[in-house]
Formats: sequence, C-alpha cells, structure tokens
Amino acid sequence: MKILLTGASGQLGKALMAQIGSGDLPAGTHHLLPVDLPEWDITNQAQVFSTVLEWQPDVVINCAGYTDVDRAEANEKEAFRVNALGARDLSAVAFRVGAKMLQISTDYVFDGKAATPRREYHPVNPVNAYGRSKAWGERLVRETNPCHFILRTAWLFGEGQNFVRKIIALSREKEEISVVADQFGTPTSAVDLARCILRLLQTESYGTYHATNEGECSWFSFARGILALTGIECRVKPVTSRELARPAPRPHYTVLENYMLELSGLFRFRHWEEALAEYLQAEAGTRAQERKARL
Repeated sequence: MKILLTGASGQLGKALMAQIGSGDLPAGTHHLLPVDLPEWDITNQAQVFSTVLEWQPDVVINCAGYTDVDRAEANEKEAFRVNALGARDLSAVAFRVGAKMLQISTDYVFDGKAATPRREYHPVNPVNAYGRSKAWGERLVRETNPCHFILRTAWLFGEGQNFVRKIIALSREKEEISVVADQFGTPTSAVDLARCILRLLQTESYGTYHATNEGECSWFSFARGILALTGIECRVKPVTSRELARPAPRPHYTVLENYMLELSGLFRFRHWEEALAEYLQAEAGTRAQERKARL
C-alpha cells in the first residue's frame, strides 16, 4: 500500500508515522510519503496534483489543516483555502489515480446546542469560521471522491503542542489557572486515532465516522484530570466562555458518538482517561530520558 500523508509534522501525522509498520499495517506492506509545510503546501494546487500524479498512492490521508480557531475568524479566506479547497484538490486528484481519500474533520462542524452526543447523521451547523471551513471541506471531499473516509475527531493530544502540555506548563508557572467550564467534548489520543485510521484504510467501508475516545468532560474537568495524574499542585478556577472573550465563538456541547464505528464493528476506542494516563506516562518517560542524556 502506497500512502501519501499530508500534515505529517502535526500530532496526528506523527502518530500515524509511528504506527505504520508497527501497528495495524504489517511491516513491509506499505510505502509512505510524508509531506508538510514549508516544502509542501496544500493550497498550491499545481504541487498537490503533481505530487499525487507522480507518486500514484493507493491512499491519501489528509491531516493538513488550518486549525487556529481564533485566527481563522479573522482570516476566513485562508482557512477555506486550506480546509476546503485544499481538501477538494487532494480528493479530486486521488480519485483520478484510483486512491482512497481519508479526510480529518472536527466536532466544530456542530453548533453545540444539543444536550446529547452527536451522531454522524445529525445536521452540521458550525458557529465559527474554522467549523464552516471544515464542514465545506467535508462536502467537497464527498463530491469529488466516492471512495472516501471522513473522520470527525476532537480535543487531540499527541506529540506536539496541545492542551495537555499547555496545562502542565502553566501549572508549573502559576499557583492558579483559569479554565473554561461550559464547553464539553471528548479528549482524544492521537495514537488511538491513528490506529483507527489504519484499521479503516484496510476496508472499503466508506463514509463519515465520528472517532474520539469514549466519555466526555469539560475543559475544566480535563485540566483537573491532567493535574491529578501528574501530581502537580495547582488550583484550577472554572470560568465561562463569556469571561474568556475569545475572538471566535465556541460550541458548548460537541460530544461525538462513534455510532458508525459501533455499527460496523470496525474499531472500539477506550475511555479518554485511560488514554490520557498512558500518554502522560510516556511523556514522563521521555522527559526522564532527556534529563539522563544531558547528564
């Protein structure tokens, strides 16, 4: 299997590269081409087409994205160029060479007004520019390649900048940190999501999937869980979205139900707390090795 992976330097891209050959795909059965900025730009249509036409992949995994929610509010056109038009171009040229297309999307395609977890068939209604660009990207992928997987995920943590690392860093600098308590979702391990992706790619079960760890929490309770597992003493103060006054509005409840994965029996995610504990243990081990190397 020849795999073109865009956004390879991001959290999910790194997790996929680590999993390929050691996870669900048997070693020796794949060839991987990872690409990302600054050398490779999804908004450069000529580059996108030439890469796919020359490489002739069996699968295109699109992890590239404009993910800064607040900046997207002021730079909506750029967000759409990356998240919608870039996804369209990849999907269209993947179809031309007969490749499967896997597009990463987000819980932010929903408006957050519901009080129950969202299933794949629930209508999307994004409340910010980022969500609109990702929702349009989903639609363009569906229109350009019938052999597609669209995976909506949320609150990702892996190797790179994420909420977990931010909370740990802040808690070591301050005695008290403020975290929003009226936004609910599901923290998701990049490693677990990568495993799910590689499982789906071995099938022809095309369509839209929700793909998050099990369970739900607020950002506030997520932060408290992180500190409880790390043993760091720091007060966490709950605040409202209105108090934070971020440039882009956030949906209040975007818990995703992995309904299609459950119906198909293709993959089962573990609870986010279990995945977080494993992630933090691995992070602690990495830091210990780095300290040892400096001695």
